[in-house]
Amino acid sequence: MKIITTKDITRSGLDALFADALRFLEEDLGRWQEFKKSARHAIHYEHGVFELMPCADNAHYSYKYVNAHPGNPALGKLSIVALGMLADVATGYPQLVCDMTLLTAIRTAAMSALAAKHLAKPDSKVLGLIGTGAQSEFQVYAMRQMFNITTIRYYDHDVAAMQKFAQNMKDSGITLVACKDGEEVVQGVDILTTCICEKARVKLFDYASVKDNTHLFINAIGGDCPGKTELDIELVRNARIVVEFYEQTKYEGEIQHLEGEVAHDEIWEIVQGLKPGRRAEDGIILFDSVGFALADFSMMRMLHKREIGSETEILPQLENPKDLISLFKS
Repeated sequence: MKIITTKDITRSGLDALFADALRFLEEDLGRWQEFKKSARHAIHYEHGVFELMPCADNAHYSYKYVNAHPGNPALGKLSIVALGMLADVATGYPQLVCDMTLLTAIRTAAMSALAAKHLAKPDSKVLGLIGTGAQSEFQVYAMRQMFNITTIRYYDHDVAAMQKFAQNMKDSGITLVACKDGEEVVQGVDILTTCICEKARVKLFDYASVKDNTHLFINAIGGDCPGKTELDIELVRNARIVVEFYEQTKYEGEIQHLEGEVAHDEIWEIVQGLKPGRRAEDGIILFDSVGFALADFSMMRMLHKREIGSETEILPQLENPKDLISLFKS
């Protein structure tokens, strides 16, 4: 079995990682119907959440363990860390165990870019970011692969996070506009990414601030769970809704606000051409992205194809597979 660490993953460089992530994700969305899928299993605490995210096709089974603890940065720790495992369906034997912390950021950004490719206006130039934590630079990198982003308007309630973001972006050639709140961020943006990790119901800006922006694409990401929302309910009611996996998004996403069945499209339908991307009659489009296990499966499948990591014997090695107790014999 291979053990793949963060250091193993980063040796490839961000460009190669992102190109492969995008390719594997598109391939797997293109065969969505082949997968066995379910909403993730979560255990919630007041200060955070633990989640297991399973997904499988006929060759491999995968799961990701991931947490979301918004208070961790005050302790010098990441808000989100993750581990993944990919197993052989035929035997049940694990093929690899890997760090998924970095790959969660990359696959989230890749999914955001894919959604924007189909749902944002093609000449989008102004990107808004509400939340400049660990995911923010990956979002910029991903969107720049699809669009000629010339300006970023950004805000975070953590001033240090805004300073970190500005430092990391200072040589990007993009005009950076620091804003005082979400209301200021949304003025004149083409694409808006909301990425906060607060386990609470908040409203980052009023629907009135964007309702006349009829070409706006909103990419709502960031540690979603029941009881955590960040958009004005009037915006959610009036936008075209696109999700990853409805059964999970209805429980965790922005649409948890809405009663009954919610009219929506799933991103795989759009990638496969079964549903349209942005149409002339579309106004605001909301990609209510809570993060789905198929994207993590794609990342682990990508790692499995690479010659990286270390082979380690963790499981029992037996001459007679029915003689497990022999492991204790001298």
